[in-house]
Amino acid sequence: MENLWNDTEAGKHQGLLAERVYSSRLLGANPALVLHGGGNTSVKGVWKNIFGEDEATLFVKGSGSDLISIEAKDFVPVRLDAMLKLSRLETLSDMDMARELKLATLDPTSPAPSVEAILHALIPHRFVDHTHADDIVTITNTASGEARIREIFGDDVIVLPFVMPGFDLAKLCAEVFPAQATPRTIGMVLMNHGIFSFGDTAKQSYERMIELVGRAEAYLAKNAALAAPANIAPSADWSALPALRKNVSNAAGFPMLLRSHTSNSTLAFARHPEVASISQRGPATPDHIIRTKRVAMLGRDVGAYAQAYRNYFEANSKLSKLPLTMLDPAPRVIIDPEFGLISAGRSARDAQIVEDIYLRTQNIVLRAEMLGGFQALGAAELFNMEYWDLEQAKLKKSGPPKAFAGEVALVTGAASGIGKACAQAFLNRGAAVVGVDINPEVESLYGKREDYLGISADLTSLEAIKGILEQTIRRYGGLDMLVLNAGIFPGGKKIEALADELWHKVMSINLDSNLAIMREAHPLLKAAPKYGRVVVIGSKNVPAPGPGAAAYSASKAALTQLARVAALEWGNDSIRINLVHPNAVFDTGIWTEEVLLQRATHYGMTVDEYKRNNVLHEEVSSKDVAELTAEMCGVLFSKITGAQVPIDGGNDRVI
Repeated sequence: MENLWNDTEAGKHQGLLAERVYSSRLLGANPALVLHGGGNTSVKGVWKNIFGEDEATLFVKGSGSDLISIEAKDFVPVRLDAMLKLSRLETLSDMDMARELKLATLDPTSPAPSVEAILHALIPHRFVDHTHADDIVTITNTASGEARIREIFGDDVIVLPFVMPGFDLAKLCAEVFPAQATPRTIGMVLMNHGIFSFGDTAKQSYERMIELVGRAEAYLAKNAALAAPANIAPSADWSALPALRKNVSNAAGFPMLLRSHTSNSTLAFARHPEVASISQRGPATPDHIIRTKRVAMLGRDVGAYAQAYRNYFEANSKLSKLPLTMLDPAPRVIIDPEFGLISAGRSARDAQIVEDIYLRTQNIVLRAEMLGGFQALGAAELFNMEYWDLEQAKLKKSGPPKAFAGEVALVTGAASGIGKACAQAFLNRGAAVVGVDINPEVESLYGKREDYLGISADLTSLEAIKGILEQTIRRYGGLDMLVLNAGIFPGGKKIEALADELWHKVMSINLDSNLAIMREAHPLLKAAPKYGRVVVIGSKNVPAPGPGAAAYSASKAALTQLARVAALEWGNDSIRINLVHPNAVFDTGIWTEEVLLQRATHYGMTVDEYKRNNVLHEEVSSKDVAELTAEMCGVLFSKITGAQVPIDGGNDRVI
């Protein structure tokens, strides 16, 4: 376990809270310690109130914060004396505890304090660190886990059985810590969950964490070292994934994204001779159950999994009397011998988190098997965590999902202009977006984010189109919405001067490539969980062509006819195809300031007058076209197909 502490860097962080931020980020930088918001840290200090008085204060990680990027504002100041008083109560429900924690917060603008705030307050050290270290979780998830932990650490750590985070865990700690702690005690292990370290300084607490986890790491290297999996040639039929996605979405009751991970390790795990048993024993730590669900499914029979999950829900909900409306029997982890690991989520980030968690879970399970067998908590305990009151309250506060949550949009010509604006419009509505353009800038358009995939490709190549759709399937599981925007508008050429080469080039890009994309995407759109949608970006030149634009006008007119025929043919597949016909959209690449000035001068107008030279005297922007395009894929157009809608501010020739 590598120690990342750097005295020079640490020296740049002056003050207790700044030191707490620095060491917390060191923990967050190691996914073997914490992952996606897991773990917790705190520091005890003072808060100066409005009267100038110092109040003893616990600064604890706020709910929703991630240690890898945590800032000072993400540590919630709570009254230390209030935490200690709460620990002396006999009982305290989760919801009452959450209310009391909020009432004890000294800054009302802070996020909700961690549910482990009382526990952190009880530990008699200034700095407290808590992680779900893989090596610790591996050892504790075995039948002889406690004995092994005591063998590794002796009296350097206190060992607690698993108890739900919150008041019950704090109460247990209040009883056990004073009785078992010695001058040698530097940490605490919570079985099936993780490890705590503590110290008088940020450096001491951090380095104790690294030391303790390092001991577990060395133990596993000696007793449960995994050999690298052999090279396995992927054999997945990616065309089968959209149908699987539809089944998962149907089970959930809303669209879901699927993310596939076909690597040596995932394929080896999926083909492990005991995978049918070891994959069904539960998560590595109960915290993961909310993301991954209770059971990792083997194979693609979503119906069988869903029924098994219903049985599990009904058996356990009899005790808690949870309503059936809370039931979501869709799997979040699918283990398949061809696809390896498939993760499901309502958003691209959710699917990514599930994948990250289960990639680590696979190794934990396999190493625990080498220590006598992976053994997670029982079904009832996991159910209580999955349907924990505090988690359900958090879900309610998050509000309804965005319009296109769980859906995928592919936009061509996405590097600039209308296409770029379309990509943003769909992202704003919660869709995962695949942006395609011949310009390589499309790949880095939005930096690194899970819900955007940029692909640089030549759409006149059929192989490139097939590759784009395969990447879309592998990243998101399928396709729901297709925006055909890519095209070229060559300089004005009258028919007598129009060369065959230019004619064929325009037709190849504006027409032929769109036919190929539609044809190849049809099976994906047909398998869309709700219904497939296509929006074609046409042109004013379809109803009102202009001189010198024969190739462009003919290509857009032919594309319009193609879309109309598709609307007729694909209606039985519940696929809607509609068109928008923009005109005079000047915030695109072809309209430079110089060109705009020339055209405005030619008509005796100012540039602003030229931009608004339409019936309504309104300027039409790429964003205007994009918003209409996105709405055409929404519920307002759910009963409309084959429509052609101009967006031009009103053109007298079109009207």
